[in-house]
Amino acid sequence: MNIIIMDRLGLAPQIQDALATVYDPELKPANILDLGLVYEIITKENRQAKIVMTLTAPGCPVAGEIMNEVQQKVAAIDGIDEALVELTFDPPWTRDMMTEEAKLELGLL
Repeated sequence: MNIIIMDRLGLAPQIQDALATVYDPELKPANILDLGLVYEIITKENRQAKIVMTLTAPGCPVAGEIMNEVQQKVAAIDGIDEALVELTFDPPWTRDMMTEEAKLELGLL
């Protein structure tokens, strides 16, 4: 799945680098980008970043931890004053959203 990027600040590469360091503990070593959990990266002129993401399942026991980590890492980027994380389950996550690398890391290929 491709991430929708609307980047008014030119910070999408830094945001993607930060998100590549966030992991779902149940699916390590694949990060949330490679798992296909990030749907949108949006930055606005007011130095706000918004990440629209999903989880592998609605009842994910570490949902709050993952979302907090995403928020903290994006907020720490120079040029971002506020980071918002929006959780969605539309479309629902499937293994087809994973990169080939993630599938290989998790032994699914």
